[in-house]
Parts: sequence; structure tokens; C-alpha cells
Amino acid sequence: MQYILFDLDGTLIDHFTTIAKSVAYAQRRLGLPESDYATVRATVGGSVPITLSKLCGEENVDEAEPLFRAHFDEIIYDDVFALPGAKWLLQSLKAGGVKLGVLTNKYAGHSRSVLAHLGLDTYLDFILGTGESDCPYRKPDPLFTAYALEQMECASDEAMLIGDSPYDLAAAEAGCIECHLVATGSHSADELSEYIVADRIHKDLYALGERLFGLEPAKPVSVQ
Repeated sequence: MQYILFDLDGTLIDHFTTIAKSVAYAQRRLGLPESDYATVRATVGGSVPITLSKLCGEENVDEAEPLFRAHFDEIIYDDVFALPGAKWLLQSLKAGGVKLGVLTNKYAGHSRSVLAHLGLDTYLDFILGTGESDCPYRKPDPLFTAYALEQMECASDEAMLIGDSPYDLAAAEAGCIECHLVATGSHSADELSEYIVADRIHKDLYALGERLFGLEPAKPVSVQ
């Protein structure tokens, strides 16, 4: 496999605390009940408007979204971190000549700045998010997947998508590309098994890299 697309939140990075704080901020400003962290985490993946429609009510999305985004911009780097194995996997695949991209429903500007902040952008050939001038689509719209494949300059049978949610699986199926999921994001392995066969579910990126690509596990640094 020479072309791999990665989802972002819950797949390569953990940004859930920042997202949860920003949702709570919007809810407080609108006088709505605050959602707890677990509830917010379970809704992430479909884009900010979809998450806010579930947590704030569809009728409040137009007011909640600018509040969410303003607060998110203020705290964007406070709680974000790369998930275990993310750098190891990207670095290993890149060294093997694989072309790598990110396909996310996250706002494009946020995606690029966070990946740069974490030092992961150096391994990526392109980053495709929503909003701005990137693309008017979002997962699982077939046009979003098709646009990503076009940017990667590959056919569907040459590509793979790695994600953490049913949205990612639907995006892969929309583009007729292979999909594998990690249980490090919005859904547990048991929850993911309702959507995809067990051998395409991995507990984390280390397990995926070893099992799917035959990569050697990262060796811990010994302290003298």
C-alpha cells in the first residue's frame, strides 16, 4: 500500500479535552446544560456543526459555533497531544516511501496548526480539512474522499484510510478504499465491531503498525 489517508482527532492526535472545554464554554454562554467529557468525546468525528447540534440542539448551532471556535482558538494548544505511536508510525511509513495524507472533518486551519505544533506535519504530503478554501465537503461525502484521492494522485485500489469512527469507515466505503480503525478515539473496539470486521480493528497505532505493516515496535530509550 503506497497511499495512506489518516483521520486526525482520535487517530493521530488527542484534542478531546480542548474540544470539551470549548463546547462547555459555548453551552455556558447560551445558558444550556454543560455536557461532560465522555459525552463530548463520543460525538466527535462528524464535524463541529454536527457535534454542536447533538450537544446544544440543532436550533442553537448558529449561535454556538462562533462561540465554540473563538474559545477553541484561544486554547488550541493547551491540551492537545500526539497519540502513542503516531510519530513512530508516520515516520516509519514515510521512510518506506509511502505517501501520507490527513483527511479530517476538523477545520483546516486548526488541523495544520496543530500538526505543525506537534511536529507531525513534516511526515505528511498533504492535509485536507473542512472550511476555508480547502474543500466544501466533509466525511462521509463521496466527493470529499474523491477529492482527497485526487490530491494524493492515486486510484481507490491503491489507497487506505485509517480512522477511529464510523464516519471514517463510511468515508472509505464512499471512495471504495480499504479501511482500518483504531480504538483510541470516539469509539471502543466493541463499538467499532458493530460496523467493521474484527481484523480491521486495532487497539492503537502501535498494534496497527506491527500487525498491518510488519513494522518493528518502537524501542524505549534506556536511561543510564
